[in-house]
Amino acid sequence: MSGIKKTSKSWTTRRNQKAARLAKIDHLLKGKLLGNAHIIEALELLISPGDKVVLEGDNQKQASFLSKALNEVSADKINGLHMIMSSISRPEHLDIFEKGIAEKIDFSYAGAQSLRVSQMIEDGTLKMGEIHTYLELYGRLFIDLIPNIALVAADKADAQGNLYTGANTEETPTIIEATAFKDGIVIVQVNELVEELPRVDIPASWIDCIVVADQPYQLEALFTRDPRHITELQILMAMMTIRGIYERHSVQSLNHGIGFNTAAIELLLPTYGEKLGLKGKICKHWALNPHPTLIPAIESGWIESVHCFGGEVGMEQYTAARPDVFFTGRDGSLRSNRAMCQVAGQYAVDAFVGSTLQIDGEGNSSTVKSGRLSGFGGAPNMGHDPRGRRHSTPAWLDMINEQHELARGRKLVVQMVETFQSGNEPVFVESLDAINVAKQANLATAPVMIYGDDVTHVVTEEGIAYLYKAQSLEERKAALEAVAGVTPIGLRHTQNKVERMRRDGLVAFPEDLQIRRTEAKRSLLAARSVEDLVEWSGGLYNPPAKFRSW
Repeated sequence: MSGIKKTSKSWTTRRNQKAARLAKIDHLLKGKLLGNAHIIEALELLISPGDKVVLEGDNQKQASFLSKALNEVSADKINGLHMIMSSISRPEHLDIFEKGIAEKIDFSYAGAQSLRVSQMIEDGTLKMGEIHTYLELYGRLFIDLIPNIALVAADKADAQGNLYTGANTEETPTIIEATAFKDGIVIVQVNELVEELPRVDIPASWIDCIVVADQPYQLEALFTRDPRHITELQILMAMMTIRGIYERHSVQSLNHGIGFNTAAIELLLPTYGEKLGLKGKICKHWALNPHPTLIPAIESGWIESVHCFGGEVGMEQYTAARPDVFFTGRDGSLRSNRAMCQVAGQYAVDAFVGSTLQIDGEGNSSTVKSGRLSGFGGAPNMGHDPRGRRHSTPAWLDMINEQHELARGRKLVVQMVETFQSGNEPVFVESLDAINVAKQANLATAPVMIYGDDVTHVVTEEGIAYLYKAQSLEERKAALEAVAGVTPIGLRHTQNKVERMRRDGLVAFPEDLQIRRTEAKRSLLAARSVEDLVEWSGGLYNPPAKFRSW
């Protein structure tokens, strides 16, 4: 220690600042309970200009009472906030920037607000941090985006302040832990105060302030797909995926995106999959929200386990009645966890099957388009080959495409798209819009969702491109061209080249997989309406009113 001078400093500045802030609202609290009429006053006393504020707004559960209250604080008192949100979902999430309450945002997904986000960046009313994957954003909460304030939502609280988050635990524990254990302030809106909780999901010692909201938090039925809207083209693509990917590579664990094409796969397992004799061989373990279109496959014995990112409106009774399949508490309700399910989807599953809005000639893809800064949520976490993986499965080993003592397997990363979107916009494009968006939003790198060298398979209505087999970039490009239809990319292909790739197994058309296009009929679906799903569930599935047609 000789020659080194110890500096005299306080090591409890954050703790002291927290205590000073909380002392300002002592007169408003009864224990930890704050009357909802005092929420705006409390926020103005607790939040300081420039604070990092994490607001719970994932793609299902919204801390809607608290987001509306934040929108009502005085911009003279609270301004320049640095907002951290996994999903920009509600109008007031952006209103606070127009009012000057907030200045900068780091987020993962914008969805319905994506057009407005793009316009506000162009107008200079919103300063971009970065567009993150979910796990990336959660990780930064513990590193360099440590929150001063957390605004979150839960189902119930007891008098001590313990929380019950129910089926939609989502990202609540992650947000609270990052804040509470670095002396930030945790404010929770709950739907009701009860004497005894069904289970304790988050202990009272992590919580500073609880307010009973005037209305239950907003909850979206994001993962419900009405089978009536599944087309025969999507059924054909689903048949190819089952036969040409799941069966071929023995895919036993997987994650599905939320489109109608993956819903078609789920509804074909008890019919087409059964015909192929694949039960017990594929699709046994899932990292997935409780999609209602999974019900027939569960009921017919295909699925052994499902771990969920979040819940799904109307599936509460069903998941409670199937504890052998879902992760549930002693009270019967689902326990979801967005962060841990993202980890499972990244490292533990054989395959990710998703969709996108644009794919370029090398297989790079993005859901970010010109004028629409939507972000990409968790797809980049699950839609890439995690180099840290060390456990093997038959599907992972089947991706080895070289003879080498240190050769390793790969996760299957499947992009499943129709060659044209609605409005006759091609999915396969010469250059991703994300490149120009990066320039307009002053981003350091283009917001690519999944990089082409991570993609192992691309499925379109034309066929399957087995990109993992490509020995060069030129070969990968040629395989993509073969399944890209009459898009600008697809028009580059030559018949001779396509026939050679079919012989070499780089490309497979339906007939190469012993699938007749005329077989792809809606009669193959195990359920053809939401009413059918309710019947399969024995009445346990209670769909939202907008999905009822009977």
